[in-house]
Amino acid sequence: MPLKAVLFDFNGVILDDEAIHAALIEEILLQENLRPQRGEYDLFCLGRSDRACLDNLLSRRGRAVTPAYLDKLVAQKAVAYRARLANMEPFPFFAGAIALLEKLHAAQLKIAIVTGALQSDVDLALERGNLTGIVDCIISAESVERGKPYPDPYLRAIAALQALGGDLTAADCLAIEDTLVGVQSAREASVKVLGVAHTYPFHMLQRRCHWVLDRLDQFDLEEIAPVFDRSVAATPS
Repeated sequence: MPLKAVLFDFNGVILDDEAIHAALIEEILLQENLRPQRGEYDLFCLGRSDRACLDNLLSRRGRAVTPAYLDKLVAQKAVAYRARLANMEPFPFFAGAIALLEKLHAAQLKIAIVTGALQSDVDLALERGNLTGIVDCIISAESVERGKPYPDPYLRAIAALQALGGDLTAADCLAIEDTLVGVQSAREASVKVLGVAHTYPFHMLQRRCHWVLDRLDQFDLEEIAPVFDRSVAATPS
């Protein structure tokens, strides 16, 4: 089966903004009179939606928060995030991200964004990168009840691409991920995974992914596509 679609994670793959998210989450914890703890953002938030992140951090401190209160915190963070990015120049795209998206579009591959980010965050970045017209579907935090590491976001993306027409299955798709929970989500949806070592070390991703790159600008479509044509993929050791 040929490669027909590439499914991108967003934060940490396309956008180099993880430090911004971590700082904003820390601000919310301080607002809640809670002391941020070293390493907890990586453990409880990387690859997850803001809602899951905040729920995890508050619950482990014994805070019982209502869905409405979580909604308030997520909305507050979204406003602060957009304010941080509003005048940022250059916009924090990873090197090679825009060029890769354009190359895949030119190769007539379907492109999806599969992320725990809010739809508004993704829309902002795509607009700033002049990428809106080349992305076929966006599965955001609002699209599914269960986000990564569950397979639901990737399953939803595949269904959305199928609805656009054409014969496409999980076996025809490649996910590009930077976090362990993202890799787990894609693999549980039976999607092959290319890890990019933007967030976790190369060796940690290598044990879990079919391919691993240090940087997006190392992506070689001519090297990966034939593996799908043979319907054989390297398996993690």
